[in-house]
Amino acid sequence: MARGRASDPQVVGPDEPASMPPRIRMYSTAVCPYCIRAERLLMARGVGSIEKLRVDLDPALRAEMIRITGRRTVPQIFIDDLHVGGFDELAALDRQGKLPGLLHT
Repeated sequence: MARGRASDPQVVGPDEPASMPPRIRMYSTAVCPYCIRAERLLMARGVGSIEKLRVDLDPALRAEMIRITGRRTVPQIFIDDLHVGGFDELAALDRQGKLPGLLHT
C-alpha cells in the first residue's frame, strides 16, 4: 500500500496513524486587534477551527484565564494543552519555524 504524502493527511499507510488536528483555544474579546492577527495567522497555517473563549462576555472565563496563565491580556492561545502565550509569542514561533510542528502540519 502506498504511503501518504505529507501534503495529503487523509492518505496514510498501514504503519501511519492519521493524526488528529490539535485543539486550539484562544481567550479573546470582541475588539482585539491582536486576537484577529492571531486568528489570521493560525488560519493561514491550516487551522480549521479555533475555540474562542470571550472573556469580555463572561467574567468567570477572565478569572480562569488569569488563574491558568498568570496573564491579564488577550489573546491567550493554547495548542492542545500547551500555553503558547499571546500573539507575539505565536508569531515568534512561526518565524522560528516551530509553529507547523505544534499544529501537526
